[in-house]
Amino acid sequence: MKQNYSLLFWLNTSRMQLGKAAIYCRITVNGKRAELSVKRFVDPEKWIKTAGMVKGSSEEARTINNQLDIIRTSIYRIYVEQTSLGKFITSDLLKNEFLGNTEKEKTFLEAFKYHNDQMKELIGVDVVKSTHTKFETVYKKCSDFLKKRIKRSDVYLKELDYKFITDFEHYLKTEGIAHNTAMKYIRNVKKVINQTVLNGWLPRNPFAQFKCSTHAVIREILDEAELSALYSKEFKQERLEEVRDVFLFCCFTGYAFIDVFKLKQTDIAKGIDGDCWIFTRRTKTNTVSNVPLLPQAEEIVNKYKNHPKCVQSGKLLPVNSNQKMNAYLKEIATLCKINKELTMHIARHTFATTVTLSNGVPIESVSKMLGHKKLATTQIYAKVLEHKVSEDMQQLKQKFTLKRVEKTGTF
Repeated sequence: MKQNYSLLFWLNTSRMQLGKAAIYCRITVNGKRAELSVKRFVDPEKWIKTAGMVKGSSEEARTINNQLDIIRTSIYRIYVEQTSLGKFITSDLLKNEFLGNTEKEKTFLEAFKYHNDQMKELIGVDVVKSTHTKFETVYKKCSDFLKKRIKRSDVYLKELDYKFITDFEHYLKTEGIAHNTAMKYIRNVKKVINQTVLNGWLPRNPFAQFKCSTHAVIREILDEAELSALYSKEFKQERLEEVRDVFLFCCFTGYAFIDVFKLKQTDIAKGIDGDCWIFTRRTKTNTVSNVPLLPQAEEIVNKYKNHPKCVQSGKLLPVNSNQKMNAYLKEIATLCKINKELTMHIARHTFATTVTLSNGVPIESVSKMLGHKKLATTQIYAKVLEHKVSEDMQQLKQKFTLKRVEKTGTF
């Protein structure tokens, strides 16, 4: 990339010392300036403005002009070296390199790596591994974007602007990333840049005005008939029966895979009503997620009390890896004639809708059991219910239509 570079020396007459003005060096790259003091003073009458030098052949003139030539040559050499390395040159970069203040010019990926490395050290303290993995994924997407679209390995933080983030959004979507996922990636980028501002590496977040919108999605859930079919199905393979039971347990408690995977037998205790409750925190948000056990969930817990795997590990249920669970759920869906792609997270959605909200449980109570920090998160499930209401009303309309045909004038 071609850079427009220039350097000149000028007198700063606002800084006078014993009748002499301070000499300053001005570096300009692509119209942007950086200035530094030469730490020399000269009589304004002896300064040649057009040449940027001291007139005459006195010892003072020769000494100052020699120093100016050294500075001019040194900064130009830095410019040539940095250009040959393929770096994007800025006036601040040249100034800092010349002064030895190289730490002041941070790059985007350096700042991102600094953030991720700090987060990695906190895994198990107040960060879960999956969160760090997500930021590493976004780092890789940013690196690929720079190479493919910007044609550079990195950019300086001061180069970031609003266009950068909109171009990144466009890149993600053209790479097949869904809108909502792209917004999640950009939210994480904004979090990293917010940290650079707090660290003093940037004066402000250039992405602050970018609004991360999300498209409404209909979350897949099981209805009562499908839940009943799953509950009553008998399996010949023990592995499928165990997976079905774990899935059903999540349907009746609202726990996500990672939470049910970590549940221990000691997490169950008597609640304020004298019934069995699970007392725990969500792994994802570390929020309290205490849930009273419904009869179906308690039945499953009792079923696996003496299971060898549970006895040996102290775990509440014999839970496989998420990958295996989802793979087996596909088999189960086929055997139960459920025409939906079953995943462990569908169980959580089913608890929120079919099991609780549809049966009149207040949304505040559902939100508390799900461990949501904001009620707005739970209200997403209420929208799913509106979709179900629409379906139910369509069925009702069909019944009324049939009655009208059978008994003309009744409705």
